[in-house]
Amino acid sequence: MAGKSSCPWVSIRTCRCSKHARNVKTQSGEWLSLQQKKLAPAAYDKAVWTFETLLFPYIGSRPVAKLGAVDVLKVLRRIEVRGHHETAHRARQRCAQVFRYAVQTERADRDVTADLRGALAPVVTEHHASITDPARIGELLRAIDGYSGHVVTAQALRLAPLVFVRPGELRHAEWSEFDLDGNAPVWRIPAEKMKMREQHVVPLAKQALALLRELRALTGRGRYVFPSLRSGSRPMSDNTVNAALRRLGYTSDEMTGHGFRSLASTSLNEQGYHPDLIELQLAHAERNQVRAAYNKAQRLPERRKMMEAWADYLDGLRDGANVLGTLCRTRDHSAIGDTPFASAGPELHDIYCHGPGGSQRTGRSTDVAAASATGIKKNTKSRATRLKSSASAASPIRRTNALH
Repeated sequence: MAGKSSCPWVSIRTCRCSKHARNVKTQSGEWLSLQQKKLAPAAYDKAVWTFETLLFPYIGSRPVAKLGAVDVLKVLRRIEVRGHHETAHRARQRCAQVFRYAVQTERADRDVTADLRGALAPVVTEHHASITDPARIGELLRAIDGYSGHVVTAQALRLAPLVFVRPGELRHAEWSEFDLDGNAPVWRIPAEKMKMREQHVVPLAKQALALLRELRALTGRGRYVFPSLRSGSRPMSDNTVNAALRRLGYTSDEMTGHGFRSLASTSLNEQGYHPDLIELQLAHAERNQVRAAYNKAQRLPERRKMMEAWADYLDGLRDGANVLGTLCRTRDHSAIGDTPFASAGPELHDIYCHGPGGSQRTGRSTDVAAASATGIKKNTKSRATRLKSSASAASPIRRTNALH
């Protein structure tokens, strides 16, 4: 009918007609199209959801130039009143980005969200729950070894502390990213999957390599290392690891999938590793670009030694090693200065400092180790046996009632 717009208001990605060229919906779509290559897929999808679900129903059709701070605040209050304070702040941030884009494209005079600073209730930062006490880490690792859910989930739980990547990076892992057969096995996570938008290299300790080779026999023909139970074309859900931890008896206040990063960071710092090595392996941002380039070029061999020693340390805790001790440094500190013991040579990797009743070579208390070994022998199957039985019971990509 004449006079009516034929604009397809199906999605923010499609509205381009002149009638709507200056409204919030179209401005947001244009801004998002420019950001799509910069944002991680999960961040992009979350931004689209924020606009389409929280903002457009109320201000999507409004001209950007005619919106005031109070108009935006009313929408944000709708989110805040439901107790979603962090979401309200993120929605304000997205609005601000679109308004600044509108100013840059001469469709608005100013960013009105600047007047809303301090208008929303502050967000109380909650750190991801994590276990950092060595004795409890050992208990956690033994509980994970006894996990009776799906084999793919079990392997994700076992790999998480060995690589301590972000949960999203773990569940989106693809077999094409791994070199498991070379002299220096690594996992290269592409830049587009990383929070900092730079490729991240994870040296694989022999324990991680063994887990991945076992898992390759089950899921190696597909794309994802940890496929969804419902479809091999999708990765496992974002709640899979957390749900498995709950099944093991750990509450959300005790341990989370993201908590494996804190677990590793705290322990490695306590053991005296150089902060640069730890931060590099956590893929945290390095603001000094020159230093960042040097670190990435020069420190991968040191990181590999650290990851090997870290995996051996976890084995010790799992097997009941004396948790009062930590991995030793050489006694001749002048020989290595401030360099962590792992950089001084592989002969030091398996040496534990001795605590009360401990042995210099193993660092474990004979009584503790014996009791632990007896308990493990009585109460758990070997990993190989569990993998064999789990694999025969369910395919990793088949529909099943097992907990994923």
